[in-house]
Amino acid sequence: MEEKTASCLLCPQHCRLRSGQTGRCHVRGNQGNGVEPLNYGEAASWHLDPIEKKPLFHFYPGSRIFSVGGFGCNLNCTFCQNYEISQSRQKGLRVTPEELARQARGSLGLCFTYSEPTTWFEMIRDTAPLVRQNGGKVVLVSNGTIASRYIEELIPFLDAVNIDIKAFTEEFYQKFCGGRLSWVLDTVERLAGRVHLEITTLVIPDANDDPREIRELGRWLRQLDTPLAWHLSRFFPAYQLNTPPTDPQQLRKLWELAREEVEYVYLGNIAGGGTTFCPQCGQKVILRENYEIRNLLHNGKCPACGRGIFGVGL
Repeated sequence: MEEKTASCLLCPQHCRLRSGQTGRCHVRGNQGNGVEPLNYGEAASWHLDPIEKKPLFHFYPGSRIFSVGGFGCNLNCTFCQNYEISQSRQKGLRVTPEELARQARGSLGLCFTYSEPTTWFEMIRDTAPLVRQNGGKVVLVSNGTIASRYIEELIPFLDAVNIDIKAFTEEFYQKFCGGRLSWVLDTVERLAGRVHLEITTLVIPDANDDPREIRELGRWLRQLDTPLAWHLSRFFPAYQLNTPPTDPQQLRKLWELAREEVEYVYLGNIAGGGTTFCPQCGQKVILRENYEIRNLLHNGKCPACGRGIFGVGL
């Protein structure tokens, strides 16, 4: 008798699974009746975090948001900082969508983060409307590797999203992540103009730090023709990648290049890298250091020239 197989269509990896097998994300499997989520109702971790930790710098700065994540990830990045929960499935904390929505009360809302939240798709789908009903905001921090029909299903319930564009070459994604850049760019294009959007790129020496690549990514972000913020973060050795940390001076040079293409660019893991400058006059308008926020805006506008600053809840 031929063994039944089933394809998981949630993300573009399209894992084809025999009965008893789990996908590369570790948390979706064929139990004999097609592909099912194995992690529904199980959380790996939750915390009350500053919104800036996501990172989201232009979305209700200075606020705190209840943040939760499940196990699993559909990429296997060699430099993953959360590999303990992203690269395996363990027994998690039992929780229901109703309980998550209840815990989100009293904060800005609920952020799905830590590992790859889209592998927890059914929990997001069932929880997000409840958070919205309570007046909360729904935030997603993702690698952007999700099939178009499923991100389209989530978008109506999302207020803000941070997507990792880990590099701007297919070679990088194949070598370091086990994914494809094109999948991520498609997701970003679908989100642009429909949710508050910010982008993160972890800059790794000799891997994705070529100035031409950074400029090309900046130009691609600019052609989206929607306001956004871009975070260039300093790399430190993690998981399987022992490359030395990014040189701060080199990162600052890339920041200068990036600012020629995108109005709001930040340096992650660099002291002073979180300052917002007015794109028109250069005035410092929001200062950030160790999640301490000093907002100098007047009704969302630069106090020096009156230019409106991109964002929500400024």
